[in-house]
Parts: sequence; C-alpha cells; structure tokens
Amino acid sequence: MPSVLLARRATQLSPVMPTSSAHDKIAFDSGHAFPGLLPDLTAEADDALSRFRAETLQYAPRPGLPELREWIAGHMAEDGARVTAENVLVTNGAKHALELVCRLTIDEGDSVIVTTPTYFSAIPIIRSYGATFVEVPQDREGMDVDALAQVLDRAAAAGRLPKFIYNVPDFHNPTGVTMPVERRRALVELAVRHRVLLVEDSPYRKVRFEGRSVPSLKSLDPDGTAVIQLGTFSKLLAPGLRVGWAAGAPELLARMAQLKTDAGSCPLTQRVILEFCAAGRLDAHTARVQETYRAHRDRMVRALAQAMPEVSFQVPNGGYYLWLALPAGIDGDELARRAGDAGVIVIAGSKFFALGGNEQRGRFIRVAFSHAGLDDIDEGVRRLAAAAHSLGTGAAAGAAAS
Repeated sequence: MPSVLLARRATQLSPVMPTSSAHDKIAFDSGHAFPGLLPDLTAEADDALSRFRAETLQYAPRPGLPELREWIAGHMAEDGARVTAENVLVTNGAKHALELVCRLTIDEGDSVIVTTPTYFSAIPIIRSYGATFVEVPQDREGMDVDALAQVLDRAAAAGRLPKFIYNVPDFHNPTGVTMPVERRRALVELAVRHRVLLVEDSPYRKVRFEGRSVPSLKSLDPDGTAVIQLGTFSKLLAPGLRVGWAAGAPELLARMAQLKTDAGSCPLTQRVILEFCAAGRLDAHTARVQETYRAHRDRMVRALAQAMPEVSFQVPNGGYYLWLALPAGIDGDELARRAGDAGVIVIAGSKFFALGGNEQRGRFIRVAFSHAGLDDIDEGVRRLAAAAHSLGTGAAAGAAAS
C-alpha cells in the first residue's frame, strides 16, 4: 500500500481527542459523545456499502431493517422486557420516536405529564403539537408517584386525562436521578389503572457506572400496552448515525410507522450498527464507555468540590450530567451567560421547566461531563467558578487562586 494511503489510513483510525486553549470554548452544555470513544466503523461501513449495497442504497422498510429489529428485541429481552421484533420500530434517534408518539396521540389542547424539571429538548417537541403541560414534582428518587396519583385522579374526575406521561427513569436528564423499582411499579400501575400511555425515554440506561440495574418500565409492563420505550444508539455508539427505536404494542407502532415521512430510516446506518452489534463488539465498547464516563464524572465531582463547594448536587450512578443547585444570590440564567463569556458553555436550569411560573427555574444549571476531556473538565470548572465569583457572591470564593 502506498505510504500516502497508509498515512491517511492511520489518520482515520486515530481517535480525535479534544483540546483547548484559553480562548477555546469548553462544552459542558450538550450530550455529545467523548470523541475518543467514537468507534472505528470502517469495516462495518465497507461491508454495508459492498456486500449489502442492494439493501443499504435502496429505500428501507418503514419499520426498520428486520435483522436490526430482531437484534434490538433480543437486546431488550436480555434486559427483562417481553418483546419481539414486532414490538420494535426503528427511528432516526429517540427524539424522532418521541415526535412520532406526539404526532399520533396529541390533539390541540391535550395535556401531557412531565416531571419538573424535565428533558429540555422534549419540551418544544411536545409543545409543537399543541399540548399543554402538567408538571409533577420529583425528589431524590425521581417522579413523585403520590403527587402523580392526585393529578390523575383529578384529571379522571374532570374527564380530561392526559395523552401520555413522559419520564426519563434512568439517570434522569437533567437531574441524574434513577427511580427505584418500587416507584417504577407504582408508576406503571397508575398508567394501567387510568389507561394513560407511559413514555419511557431511556437513552442512558446502559451508561451505568456502579450499582445494580433497576428493571425498566417496559419490563414491568403487564400486557405490553401500557409502556412505550424510546431507545437510541447515540449515547453508546455515535450520535451522528441517528438510529434509535420505539418499543411498544405492535398496533401502536404500525400507526407510528405510517406517520414517518422519511420513507424508512437510513438503511446504511442501520446496517453499520447491526454489523457492529452482531459481531459482538457492543459489550466491550459499552464497558469502555462506562469506564471513561465514570472517570469524567469523578473528575468533575472532584473539581466542583474544590472550586465551588457551595454548589450542591446529587452524584449520579450513570448518565452524562450533573444538576447543580446554586447558592442564594446566583441566578442560573445569568451564570450561564457569564460562563459563556468566560469560555465554558453550560445550560441554564430554566430551560428544563415546561411551565414558566416555577420558582425553581433560576436556581440550577446543568453541566455535562461527557464531551470534555479530563484536563478540559478541570479548566472548565475553573472558568465556571470564576464566572460565579464575578457575580459578587461567595459561591466561588478562591476560584481565582485555584
């Protein structure tokens, strides 16, 4: 092989590592993957474009490639869910799956139940279909199911039950909380009793660092009709491939498939992922993801404890994020602006509240530990602490010296 091609090949296979300088922006805002974890999919892509080109360069079946649906069903069955390929619809990521649920179920003026706070990207998707929000509080164990029961009882009495309940039970975005099994059972029972669809958004389920896995809501679904689980390969493999799925009752998925306007999700990226998983590479890659993000979490926790000791948060057992409660005198929106000026991008907590009147909106920011490297995490926290200090509080006392 010519030396130029060898050099090009070596460049392609070398992991791209994030770097920063004093003038670079350090991204704590988004759930981007750590560049060093993006897998080499060269062999899988080559197969997809050669051996499988008659499949991958045509339109795909609306439900997804049959083999990938089989693999996803088996993957979920190993996790305790009673599903087959008929229970799986391949989508362009989990947000596409949520959009299809909304398109199918919501009419103008219908209500949807969410936690307070909730995943900020879900809010505009749900709102765009004309829904109103009902917020249910959560604590250190997730959604308050007693409060939810009261909300549902009132809605039933008024004849205005919500179209669905939306929740992220594993490593909740943004709080990082994981619901214990007792609450999960109670949540599913409420959904069954009131005949309200329960949407389980589960992108981080396999990004667990320690502790025992808790049964998914889908695995607790008594007859397979109460829960629709939204999954994705974005948080384990590569977000740019845009492959996710919805798992639910076949009749519900068939109606969602008819609403897809993409003539079937991209068969090329589906085949690339299928070949990666079928070759048995996912388990080792998942272990590497867990090890790497555990180190990132620990580094950010340590940096925050040193530079911003007045900030409080619950240390999650997995996922991508920390949800920082700010001390009195610091507004999350203003801190996010100051931090951006200082070269570190965070998301103000106000974006995660569906209703504008919540008094908690200004008390938080969300920081992601997934994308930045270890040294960038240290530098980003230093900049964040300096921004907080610039607001004239003691929250980041001594940050300039750290």
